[in-house]
Amino acid sequence: MRTAYHEALEATRLDVVRLGALCGDAIRVAVEALERRDASAGARVVAGDDAVDELRRRIESHCIELIWRQQPVAGELREIAAMLEIATDLERIGDYAVDIAKNAIKLSDQALRPHKVEIDRIASVAHGMLLDAMRAYTERDAHLASEVIDRDDEVDKLYKRSIKLLQEEMQADPELVRSGTRYLFVLASLERVGDRAGNIAWHTKDMIGTE
Repeated sequence: MRTAYHEALEATRLDVVRLGALCGDAIRVAVEALERRDASAGARVVAGDDAVDELRRRIESHCIELIWRQQPVAGELREIAAMLEIATDLERIGDYAVDIAKNAIKLSDQALRPHKVEIDRIASVAHGMLLDAMRAYTERDAHLASEVIDRDDEVDKLYKRSIKLLQEEMQADPELVRSGTRYLFVLASLERVGDRAGNIAWHTKDMIGTE
């Protein structure tokens, strides 16, 4: 029974890693779709959200089953709690990817687009935070998790700077208001990706505890 329990715990942990990979790919492809005016890539991200939602539900179901099947010891309970929290954060990141992809689709045929907004920079930092947060979780690396948390300040600074530049550009050229508004939504989604990556890092540190 104990062996089967640990096998189920490991299988659920691997599902969390898979979910992280799905969401990381979704963010990357959504941003590429925006920058390359690739509506079909954006549509693939939107269609892939069902797989993200299904995997998150499976993780949640397995975590609940792990708790009632056999009383977990303290370390196992921390890991199960972290998996539940991380899966929730990852699902939200998947939702942000969908939001970016939908805006990418709507912007794919817009001739006038802002030039100063630094989508690629903020996306690179936020996406990197997510990848490192998942690596910290996989490798139980508290130091890397702390680094991810510290990098959220960089995302916030880039976000505020990009908002300011975008607003100035929209004020200077009213014809950019339509596309610029969608870029505002994209920036907000990327800033939240950074926040969620930070959450994952915090949950990882809680999971590691005093081990």
